[in-house]
Formats: sequence, structure tokens, C-alpha cells
Amino acid sequence: MKTASFGLIGVGVMGGALALNIADKGHDISLYNLDESTVDDLIANAADLAPRLTKTTSVAELVANLAAPRAIILLVPAGKPVDLSIEELVKYLEPGDTIIDGGNSDYKDTQKRTIAVEKLGFNYLGVGVSGGEEGARNGPSMMVGGSPSAWEPIQPVFESIAAKFKGQPCVAHLGEGGAGHFIKTVHNGIEYADMQAIAEVYGLLRDGEKQSAAHISEVFEQWNKGVLNSYLTEISAKILAAVDSETGNAMIDMIVDKAGQKGTGRWTVVEAVRMGQNASVIEAALGARVSSAEKDFREAVEPVLGRTQSMEIDFDRADLESALLVARIIGYAQGFRILRAASDEFDWKLDYAAIAEVWREGCIIRSALLDDIAAAYRTELPRGRLILDPTFAALLAKHEGGLRRTVAKAISAGLPVPVLSGAISWFDQSRKARGTANMIQGQRDFFGAHGFRRVDKEGDFHGNW
Repeated sequence: MKTASFGLIGVGVMGGALALNIADKGHDISLYNLDESTVDDLIANAADLAPRLTKTTSVAELVANLAAPRAIILLVPAGKPVDLSIEELVKYLEPGDTIIDGGNSDYKDTQKRTIAVEKLGFNYLGVGVSGGEEGARNGPSMMVGGSPSAWEPIQPVFESIAAKFKGQPCVAHLGEGGAGHFIKTVHNGIEYADMQAIAEVYGLLRDGEKQSAAHISEVFEQWNKGVLNSYLTEISAKILAAVDSETGNAMIDMIVDKAGQKGTGRWTVVEAVRMGQNASVIEAALGARVSSAEKDFREAVEPVLGRTQSMEIDFDRADLESALLVARIIGYAQGFRILRAASDEFDWKLDYAAIAEVWREGCIIRSALLDDIAAAYRTELPRGRLILDPTFAALLAKHEGGLRRTVAKAISAGLPVPVLSGAISWFDQSRKARGTANMIQGQRDFFGAHGFRRVDKEGDFHGNW
């Protein structure tokens, strides 16, 4: 099958970076953007890559400029802009051409678009792209969803532009329909949890020990040399070391404590709940972002309910490292469990080892743990649960004490740790064979006659309340 020729609609920050990446790997690409000056600027600054970049002034011209089979990447905002781009594109495409949505679309929209576009005789791929602007330019991690036949003419180009881990491209076709965008959504949910856990540990050192940003940077830098090695640990150390050129203060201290979000973390939690999966640490991270946005409220509450403790409290560095490690493992474990539930529901037959391998380089949640996660999923995992893999079970057993002691100290000092405390609660709940839901079932039967099951015989029963 011929390799597709490429076009790109949406030459913003990500689109421009991806276009340069494609050109840099020896492929020509035609570009279209509503604001033509953006394309002009990209080409003007592309140096020796400029001959491979072609500006077009309409969707019709973009398609006409490409040899069949064509592949047109959409890097436009999720939602209506994607639908409008598809509506215009299908007027000019030919059978065998492919539309590729590389944005953060809701997988349910991707499912519907795939069906609609394929009915017209064209191909459709929903591709989760991770790594931000740097990844788009130098090698992103890409999660491809759609029909395998649609992937074939795209594969050579995508493998050439993807991040590489020990020579292996961090891109793969992972499932049908909206699988690629669903996997990217869960990736972002795991990302939320990891970022919040790091922020909480930073907060314990800043507010509990009154440590400077420079000192905390050194702690994270040291951790990044060991089992906590990851992109997020690395950049956190760099962020903490940065100095504001205007004031001479630590840059981190000049940033307002209000975190933004684009919706993928919320989608992860919504889908987890819908599928009956416990995503407690991801949900806690999402809640923390929502709370961060309510800064005016927090400022009003503090003088009424009192500040958190002002006395210094020491945290054992090994315990903090353990806390962050266990929270990270549980974030991955919950994310992969959501992926498994979706795979079962939509019959995607997801390869979890391949997903972990795609995430090993180029994406935001890349970490040293992903090799072990991939290896775990190459075996017969007990009940398909990551925490039951011998490697991860041993890590959890070794480090859960550090998480427990860290959370206990934080709570006693009034320091908020929603993800860390959510992680230890999930850990304890998961390993307790006999929980307390029998009380809930008794309550449900008492007020609503919902019934319950007995421990000593089969069937549904009611209490004689």
C-alpha cells in the first residue's frame, strides 16, 4: 500500500510544530489555516525545511495539492471546529483518503465521526497526541484509533515522526473507533494524578518544613535519579530552580495558585464512574484543580476557619519518596483498570503492554515505571490487576509505610494531601477482604427494600427490620 501524502488543517502552536517535525523527517506537507499569516510566519522561519512546506488558501486547494492516497491531519479545537473541518473536507476527498483528528476530542465524538466518515467511503483515525509543543516538534507519543486498513498508509510517516525509546517508535494502532482518543483521555487522567501528587509533596516541604524552592528543587532532582525518574519529576525540579528575572524571587513563588484544565481529567473520572471503576486518586486530583480555581473562596474562608498550622514539621525524605512512588503506581493502576473496562465494553481488544510502551517516551507521563508495567502486562496478570504483579506488589509492600506516615503527619498538621490520602485509602480498601458495605446494604434494605445477599446461602433476602 502506498504511503499517504500529508496535509494539515490548524497551524497553531501544536500544528506548526508537528508540520516541522514531518518536514524534518523528509516528508512534504501542505498547510491550511484560517489565519494565513500563521502559515506565512511558519514557512518564513522554517529555514531549510521551508521547501517541504506548502501554503494553501482553502480546503479545496489543500486537497487538490495532495497525491492520493491523502491524509489530512486536523489540529483544531475539539468539538464544533472538528465537525466543520470534516464537513468541508469530505466535499473534495476520494475513496482511500483519510481524515486524522489529532486533537483532544471526546472519544464518543470520535466514535460517531468514524461511522459517518466511513459511510461516505473515506477513512477516519482518532489519534491521541501527547508531549506538548516540544513533543510535536521533536517526537510525540501517539495513540492511534480506527480501522487497521486506515492505519497502513499512515504508519510509515507516523513512525518516523514519533518519539523513540531505544529505537522503537512510540506510536501504535491500539484499537478501533475512538480507542486512541479514549487512551489519551486516560493518559491525561493519570497525568492529573501524578501532577497533583508532586504538587502535594512540594507543599509539604514548602509549608510543613518552610523549605525554599531551591532546596525542594534539589530534592526532586535527586529523586529523579532513582525509581521516581520521570518527565514530571524532572521538570518539577527545573521549575523550582528557576528564578524570576524581574524580582529575583523563585519563579514558582510568583505564580498564582490557580490551575487550569481542558476537560480530559474530568472525562476520565466521568467514564470511570459510568463504567463502575474506582478512579479515586484521579478524582482527587480533579477535585484539587477545581478547588484551586476557587481562590477567592479560599481567601475568604481562611480568616474564618483558621489557617493550617504554622509550626514547622519535619518529613522524612525516604517517606516522601515512598509516598510519591505509591501514589504514582496507584494512578497508573487505576488508569489501566479504566482502559480494561472500556476495552471490554467496546470490544477494542486493547494491548496494555503496547500502551505502556507507547508512553515510555515523548509523552507527559513517561517514567521509569513504564518498562515494568509493559513487562507485567506481557504476563498473565492475576485478575488483570497491575498491583498483583509480583514487581508492583513488592514495591507497594515496601513503600506503603512511607505513604502512611507522610499522610498521617500531613493530616495532623492540617496540610491538604487529597491524592496522597486517596492513594492510601484505596490501598487499604483494596486489600481488605471483608469491608463495611454490608452496613450500606442493610441501610438500603431498611429504607428501600432493596434486598441483600447472605454470607451463608445463595439468593436475595430482606431483613425483618
